[in-house]
Amino acid sequence: MSGAAGSPDFFYREAQRLGYVARSAFKVACQSLGPLQKGGAVVGIDLKKVKVPSMHCDARVQTVCADVMNLPKDQIRALSPKQKGFSVIVSDMCPLVSGIRARDAALSAELGMRTLELAVGEAGLVQADDSVEQKEQSDVSGSDPEHRGILLPGGHLVVKLLESEDVKDFSHICKPLFKKAAWLRPKATRSYSREIYLICQGLLSLKK
Repeated sequence: MSGAAGSPDFFYREAQRLGYVARSAFKVACQSLGPLQKGGAVVGIDLKKVKVPSMHCDARVQTVCADVMNLPKDQIRALSPKQKGFSVIVSDMCPLVSGIRARDAALSAELGMRTLELAVGEAGLVQADDSVEQKEQSDVSGSDPEHRGILLPGGHLVVKLLESEDVKDFSHICKPLFKKAAWLRPKATRSYSREIYLICQGLLSLKK
């Protein structure tokens, strides 16, 4: 197929054939959890109810119908193994595209910042802001559970954004918090799409 807007292409057809919920499975494909006895968990959060595909998932995979913009970090952390947090966070969130580029980009950046705040917490965002005074940094401590994120130290973060000037600012915020951060445009992304992913690897320990 040509890949024109709305027309099914290779990745769409493959998703249908393999029983995936959507073609986005090829954009954010995750590593296997391995044998059941090794534990682990995958939690998906969506505004709509999503059925776990039994063909590809076992009992360690669950979905939650909720709005992450209003969902407290403690409630999300409680869904993780031993309620300590997650080793990987993947955000495939995208606003309802209006066609107004500036508006869509701003909403996308807002979703991205919410994902980052959930991952690293208020303490992480303060630490990343070079303009914050030292006194303010000490007021929001990484040792305070209320201000900690749900991503474990050494963990990885993947965030989808719409290409714009805002993504540069977002990248600037993320880079001091991780060992490595780089942009990726997956092959499964449609040619006309502005979607791009920031891959952040190795969350650094926050200053206490």
